[in-house]
Amino acid sequence: MEGRERPIRVTRSSMPPFGEYTEMIRELWDSHWLTNMGDLHQRLEGELASYLHAPRLSLFVNGHMALETAIGALDLTGEVITTPFTFASTTHAIVRNGLTPVFCDIRPDDYTLDPDKLEALITPRTSAILPVHVYGNLCRTDQIDEIARAHGLKVIYDAAHAFGEELEGRGVASFGDASMFSFHATKVFNTIEGGAVAYKDPELAHLIDGLKNFGIMDEENVALVGGNGKMNEFQAAMGLCNLRYVEQEIGKREQIAARYRMRLNGVEGICLCAEEKNVKRNYAYMPVVFDGFKKDREQVFRELTEQDIHPRKYFYPCVNAYQCYRGRFDPADTPIAQRISMGVLTLPMYADLPLETVDEICDIILG
Repeated sequence: MEGRERPIRVTRSSMPPFGEYTEMIRELWDSHWLTNMGDLHQRLEGELASYLHAPRLSLFVNGHMALETAIGALDLTGEVITTPFTFASTTHAIVRNGLTPVFCDIRPDDYTLDPDKLEALITPRTSAILPVHVYGNLCRTDQIDEIARAHGLKVIYDAAHAFGEELEGRGVASFGDASMFSFHATKVFNTIEGGAVAYKDPELAHLIDGLKNFGIMDEENVALVGGNGKMNEFQAAMGLCNLRYVEQEIGKREQIAARYRMRLNGVEGICLCAEEKNVKRNYAYMPVVFDGFKKDREQVFRELTEQDIHPRKYFYPCVNAYQCYRGRFDPADTPIAQRISMGVLTLPMYADLPLETVDEICDIILG
């Protein structure tokens, strides 16, 4: 529509006032301390642990390194049960640790790992379960944790989509043995790039921090084969600034989600995720599944992109259909995930998205 801002991307990074950020980083020109867990890093780590109700938390350069390091720190072996309906990072982190992913199908209503299908996949080689809070839809944590305890398995949650969410007043960072958060530029809360691992076991602190710093445990002792996962001071500064506004940003997202739901809920052939009343949500994404609608997903995608509006087929294809894993897995083994991936679009969602643009998007979909 003439006069409207274009293009409309599926998301847009939230940023603090420019002056606040430049004031925050001014001290770096005095200290010349740009990385290696400086003052801003330490401040952000503490503030995020408090905000997320995390028992312990370690910052990382990005969410993928956080997840890959958490898996390594828990010393897993053999097989890890996970979901194929996720971003590439989840499975790649398993494989890059020399482990074998085993794919469990998903629930048809919220697209999270289906715990009713877990036990059939557990073998003597299984060492952990890696569920994903998809789109901020929280997993059935009680059921998953109960199964894990019964079989002596670790649980690592991919909470990349679940920043700040709570279930019955309990922060998501407290579930399982560890939870990974992503602070990528496209997330509800960002540090430009960045991520974190929240965990319970105090003995993991020294190990995780060692692994993210080349395995260097002190000035004279390199005890581990680690990587470089450290968050720098410029990222930390962005995080400290953005954290001041995150609740305000989530409030704006809630209004946008409500407008989408008002326009699309109850339309035959359009499926929206149910909103659980006991969850404090972050409204990270607006997934819509087209299943029996008068237009298929591809037509809706095409009509929107022709208007310079860019939704995303997120997640398509499923991980177990990736080219890099071809021949190792059969997507037909997870039919619900496969079906949802064929019909899903995530619609534009960010705090400053005008409600008029939401209406325009809905008009195109419904037209």
